[in-house]
This record gives sequence, C-alpha cells and structure tokens, in this order.
Amino acid sequence: MASERDQLAGLAQQVMDVSLWMARHYNQRFAADLGLTDTLARSLLQLDPDHPVPTRALASMLGCDPSNVTPFVDRLEKAGLVERQVDPHDRRVKTLVVTTEGRAMLERMNDIRGTDSPPLQALSPSERDTLEKLLDKARTAAKAYEAEQCARVRATM
Repeated sequence: MASERDQLAGLAQQVMDVSLWMARHYNQRFAADLGLTDTLARSLLQLDPDHPVPTRALASMLGCDPSNVTPFVDRLEKAGLVERQVDPHDRRVKTLVVTTEGRAMLERMNDIRGTDSPPLQALSPSERDTLEKLLDKARTAAKAYEAEQCARVRATM
C-alpha cells in the first residue's frame, strides 16, 4: 500500500499530466480555429466578463510580473477583445473590461472545450459529476491556501 506522500505525489502527477495535455490540446485548437496564441487565450480565459479585472490581478493569475502583461493586453486590446479602463475608485489602477467581441470569443472557446474534450468525454456523466465535485473541493482548498500565503506575506511587510 502506498504511503500518503506517494499517493499525493502520484495524484498530483496525474492531475498535472491531464492538465498539461488539455492545455496543449486547447492551445492548438484555439490557434487553429480562432487565431489566438496560447498566451492570449490563457489571458482572456482569466478575465471575468462581468467584472473589470485590474491588470495587476491578471499578472498574478498568470504568475508573472505586471510589466510582462502589457504586451498581452496590448494585443487583446488591438484585437478588440478587451478595453482598458480607469478604475473609478482608484484612478491609478487600470482595469480590463471584456468587450462584446471578447465575450463572443469566450463563447467560441467554450464551444471548443465543450465539444472537444477527449479526457472528460471518456468519463460517464456520473463520473464527470463526481470529478466536478472533487475538483471544486480541490480548487477551493487551493484558493484558501493562496489567500493564507498572501496574508502571511502581508503580515511580514
């Protein structure tokens, strides 16, 4: 019987393998069908179409420095998928707003993910329901961990 450490390491590897496979698969589809590079697709998918997102928050979601996000945002804006706006509560903050064209692009991306997902289509509806609940629980734990880490960093400032 595997130790807890070995079991967690194995599960982590399996999740990473499937995630990386799906990322490569969708990057190829988004590029071929929609003309989006993987970075532009990933950037657009991080934005909430119903709420402006600060540029700094997008950088955090992508795991990069805010200065590195500028070229991605420039290209998204040039493509008409997002608009930069000034935050009405803090004029120093630039936010990104998904445009009508951006919403349509997100819909097309969802159509691709919803109709061409071999690893998930291999599961029965009941298995997909179970996986959805388990991933929801894992994602909630990840967000809580991240918030805790951020709070620790702030406490040391």
